[in-house]
Amino acid sequence: MFRHIVVPVDLRHLDQMQRALRVAADMARHYGARVTYISATPSAPSTIARSPEEFEGKLRAFAASRSEVDGAQAASHMFVVNDLSGDLDHFLSREIDGLNPDLVIMASHRPGAGDYFWPSHGGHVAAHVAASVLLVREDVTLPG
Repeated sequence: MFRHIVVPVDLRHLDQMQRALRVAADMARHYGARVTYISATPSAPSTIARSPEEFEGKLRAFAASRSEVDGAQAASHMFVVNDLSGDLDHFLSREIDGLNPDLVIMASHRPGAGDYFWPSHGGHVAAHVAASVLLVREDVTLPG
């Protein structure tokens, strides 16, 4: 059913995406799909990397470690966005469509008051990419 899964990640907040990463790994193993971890970086130094090249290396290492842990074929794809707060949604949707996935799995949060004024990244991606999109709530406690 799914051959290629794209998972947007924020290397600064991996601790807040563990559930989505587990869901992506499970889906990839179940369907024998490959996973591409996608992330954006500014061209200027950031808290994660001093350059886009360094960021790309860190994202590639993250994908390799996920492949080893999850038992699924994984790759990485990074792109540069100088204004992450203003342009991320547009560029993220464009980059995802360029990868031509069957499914996008994104971490999400429970909607709050701010979501009435600023749409979520997941909502934007779901509205603008051709692939199916699965939003995984990270702040949900499941019984059992």
